[in-house]
Amino acid sequence: MREYWIPAMLSSELPLPDSDPVRVMLLGERLIGFRDSSGNVSLIQNLCPHRGASLFFARNEKEGIRCVYHGWKFDHTGQCVDMPNEPPDSNFKARIKAVSYPCVERAGVVWTYMGPREEPPPLPDFEVLGLEDGEWDCGAVMRECNWLQALEGDLDTSHVNFLHSGSDTPEDLEFGSERYYMTLHKDPKYVSLDTDFGAMYGAYRPADEGRTYWRIAQFLFPFHAHIPADRHVHTRSWVPMDDNHTMFFLMQKKPQDARRQNTGKRFIMTPESRLEPENGTGWFDRFRLLANADNDYLIDRDEQRSNWSFTGIAGTIAQDQAVTEAMDPILDRTIEHLGTSDAMVIRTRHRIIDAVRAFADHKVEPPGVDDPEVFRTRSCSVFLPNDADWLEATKELRLQA
Repeated sequence: MREYWIPAMLSSELPLPDSDPVRVMLLGERLIGFRDSSGNVSLIQNLCPHRGASLFFARNEKEGIRCVYHGWKFDHTGQCVDMPNEPPDSNFKARIKAVSYPCVERAGVVWTYMGPREEPPPLPDFEVLGLEDGEWDCGAVMRECNWLQALEGDLDTSHVNFLHSGSDTPEDLEFGSERYYMTLHKDPKYVSLDTDFGAMYGAYRPADEGRTYWRIAQFLFPFHAHIPADRHVHTRSWVPMDDNHTMFFLMQKKPQDARRQNTGKRFIMTPESRLEPENGTGWFDRFRLLANADNDYLIDRDEQRSNWSFTGIAGTIAQDQAVTEAMDPILDRTIEHLGTSDAMVIRTRHRIIDAVRAFADHKVEPPGVDDPEVFRTRSCSVFLPNDADWLEATKELRLQA
């Protein structure tokens, strides 16, 4: 994962130059995010290279972050620029550099490169990263489980008709709509294939006479997903904080529905979810949901019993959190019994394992690291003639604008 650029924070977490530092857990590493006086964002090691005091308590001022223990100061590259407790003629500061990772901001998200290259690879060419300010929307939410456990929910289209809309009946929905056919046929068939960017699947089910409804989605290395959508510009990233915690980032073209805009803060799916708690300052206190394991995700058994809600849990994000977090932070996969509906989950696991082995054993760069153009793709949902070749028929739909 360190070979790739990685989403680390929302830009809104560091709203102004010299704003408060933020604790960031990323790939099991404790880092401090800060924005200097010129607006540069940096991720620097948590412990000061001098005596190990936490730089979370540092003063962010005048183009650098100053440790409050002995006053050592570091710029946004990690270079020590001041040692006020050393003799004025000492050049010791020139030899001290804290671990610091370069950062860039795109679509409201701070991306960082934590790999070994002196010159980082190019950013992945996701369509959403090319949107101008005012065109994009973004949000984040923490999930208390392993990143792959969280990601796989985006690759499992059949769960939508149960977890998120299991109480719907065809009679409730507009005849001929996508949701109508999804509800009428909750057992789609699947095809999947490897791609340059990762893997892709098509889930298809009968529609009206002569047509088939297809939902096409993608896994993109190392932890991104494009879920089925009607040419919706978006990227979803499931970033490991550590083995047991994941930060989910959504970057998308700004929705027309203001109620579904995240405003660069917490991920919002319903108006009610605007009542989420503010971020705390702990390593795992960023973008937590109000509905969580401690309160059983605010499940309403009466709503579940009456079938007003299939789950009794409000909001798709909370529903996803409940089922994936309750598996334990890392599910014992030996208890699974995978079926035909898990074709994309199976393929993605193989793709990841193969890429890891190739990198570890033969130093083969993971897919797309040096070829950012492979990420220029969209998911889609579409009605096709029954005899259509789904790959050829959706080729234009899957191209970025």
